[in-house]
Amino acid sequence: MSVPTDVQDRERFEARHPALPGDSPLSGEPATATSSSHGGGAAVPADNEQVQPGPFGRQRRIAPSRIVIYLLMICVLLVFTVPIYWMFSSALKPNSDVYSWPIKWFSMHPTMENFIDAMRTAPFGRFFINSVVTSVVGTALELTFAIMSAYAFAFIRVPLKNFLFMLMLGSMMLPGHVTLLVNYITISRMHLLNTWAGIILPGLGSAFAMFLLYQQMRQVSTEIIEAAVIDGAGHLRRLMQVVLPICRPMVITAGLITFMGKWNEYVWPLIVTSTADMRTLPIGLKFLQSQEGYTNWGAVMAGSVMVAAPMLIVFFIAQKQIVGGISAGALKG
Repeated sequence: MSVPTDVQDRERFEARHPALPGDSPLSGEPATATSSSHGGGAAVPADNEQVQPGPFGRQRRIAPSRIVIYLLMICVLLVFTVPIYWMFSSALKPNSDVYSWPIKWFSMHPTMENFIDAMRTAPFGRFFINSVVTSVVGTALELTFAIMSAYAFAFIRVPLKNFLFMLMLGSMMLPGHVTLLVNYITISRMHLLNTWAGIILPGLGSAFAMFLLYQQMRQVSTEIIEAAVIDGAGHLRRLMQVVLPICRPMVITAGLITFMGKWNEYVWPLIVTSTADMRTLPIGLKFLQSQEGYTNWGAVMAGSVMVAAPMLIVFFIAQKQIVGGISAGALKG
């Protein structure tokens, strides 16, 4: 319905369509009329009335509970990021800035002398090679066994399968230190002390990685597996060409979690090795601290950066795959 412009017509229009009580939310002036073509609730400004938007546009009120959540998130973020920042900044500070009071969060004279001292005190090059070899090879073998075990439990019918599955899950309840003595005796009798194989072999069986992959493989549609069987595909072909491409995000997630665990492993490499040329990076960091004592924390922080930086780089590169794998495992197919 059009709004009349004549004074008498306007009066008759207002008598038939009275305006809502109150002022207009935009102009601050009393509303003169409403338009029935827009639902009868929109105020129609007068001819000489200029409708101006607010200086900040439409504002939304934030609930107090959301503010509390944001504050908690900021606190958790600070708990995790401040130590990492302090480690990196202290590695680049001279000792005078590391021990200064009040604390200097930023150094005006960054230096690489701490890294040189750390490399001179401990053979971090050899430590790095040992960690890379044991972590990469150990992760590849452990993930291979976990994939085959998960496929067998998910798709192959064998006697006592449920019992064996519960037995493997029960092994997750045992602390890892329970098997240290047995593993050490076994590796010692196999003459594998102070070798890469001695570090790798006891950790090849992982119920955790197997369980992650098993949960993901259970979501694979049985119709797809049956179609592969009709095409004449055996178990190996079904695993490689059907199941693994579907479960790829979870496989990557399980591999990264396994790799990080092996990279940060401290107790078992410490027990099974006794020479410096077979130590890994976590043990090398402790060796550096024992050599430097408590007088050169800059070098210790530099060593910590060399231990932590590879894992941080791997995480930032593969964080989308990790989130995708966890999300895929949380969704039900």
